[in-house]
Amino acid sequence: MYGHGAAPPSRSAATVISLRVLFAAAGFLTCGLLACVPLFRVAFLRGRALDWAAAWVSLPVSIACFAVVGALPEEDYRTDIAVGSIMLLGLGSAIYFLIVDIGHHSTPRQLTGYAPPHVSTVPNQLPPYGCPPAAAPYAPTSTPVPQPPPQPPQHPAPARIDQVRAELDELSDYLRRHQGRPDGTPGDAEGGR
Repeated sequence: MYGHGAAPPSRSAATVISLRVLFAAAGFLTCGLLACVPLFRVAFLRGRALDWAAAWVSLPVSIACFAVVGALPEEDYRTDIAVGSIMLLGLGSAIYFLIVDIGHHSTPRQLTGYAPPHVSTVPNQLPPYGCPPAAAPYAPTSTPVPQPPPQPPQHPAPARIDQVRAELDELSDYLRRHQGRPDGTPGDAEGGR
């Protein structure tokens, strides 16, 4: 559940196109009332403050334009300006969404998270422990330099192993001295002969 998992499945082309059509249509076909929907999708995709501001500003602008259309008589020129503004807001949000979404899905993304189990996550730039670093030969950037096969690092024996060895030696000496004595009194290895 929390270990190395498979990457999330990518959406098929049909799903991406269907979502693209629905988000673009939400802004334009609702006459600008839902112009904030494609803008919020852009804000989620890109996460920029300007995109979030545009999404939040479009909501009260469309509501205000609809309030002007509903409050003023149909013959007033301000009604025509409000309707035109709403339609331009819906069209603009749909076009902006399509530009950003097509650009977002056309560039390959790098997923963050866990590396696959067969990939080394440690860079191979550091020499093994205890080995002096070797000077890298000069190589032009256009031709790759063949790398020697990696060698397993040679670690010195840790102090804990030495301590355990010493304790085992002491224990074996103790057992040799007290071998065959049920009362535990010291004696030679021959049983007191």
